[in-house]
Amino acid sequence: MNNINNIFGYDGVKDKIEFVQKFYYIKYLMEDVRITFKKNFSINIINLFLEAKDGEIASIPRWLAKILESNRYIEIQDIDFLVYVSRSLNRERISKPHDLSGIDVDFYIRVNDYIQRLKENEKESLLVSLNSFVASRIEKIVKLAAASSLSIELEKKLSAEEKELYNFVHNLSSSFKKIAVKRIDRVSEN
Repeated sequence: MNNINNIFGYDGVKDKIEFVQKFYYIKYLMEDVRITFKKNFSINIINLFLEAKDGEIASIPRWLAKILESNRYIEIQDIDFLVYVSRSLNRERISKPHDLSGIDVDFYIRVNDYIQRLKENEKESLLVSLNSFVASRIEKIVKLAAASSLSIELEKKLSAEEKELYNFVHNLSSSFKKIAVKRIDRVSEN
């Protein structure tokens, strides 16, 4: 099976997608996020100094907020993420069968981070909806990618991972078309 993956370039695409995910995850962690302190707090590490009182609101990089949240010093005041996800799912659900709704380039990074913060009993219905969402988008991406190369307009609607998938499917289907047509020409020559 591993040789087949290499023949079709799957391993290379998988590596590209993983790299893209890591890149956008780091970028996501560097973004500032609003927080509310749950207790008095003071830290002074090298060039990082942060002091706040219970109830104060501030903006700090998400990576630091995640550390402080895990230690129960703060509450992250992120956008209402369930609304963000629901809107994206609904836009995709009502879009035409041959059209993709637009999502953020780091949509899946944000969604996965949100899911990790949920309790187990809160994850199930969201995961069911997301699986349906992803299946719908994959179907549309495959159809569009088989028909034409990625346009700038369509690229703006795709996540970073979806862009890699689109290009992979397009390149593979283009190669298949060349091979299939070449074989048909050979058959008609005989």
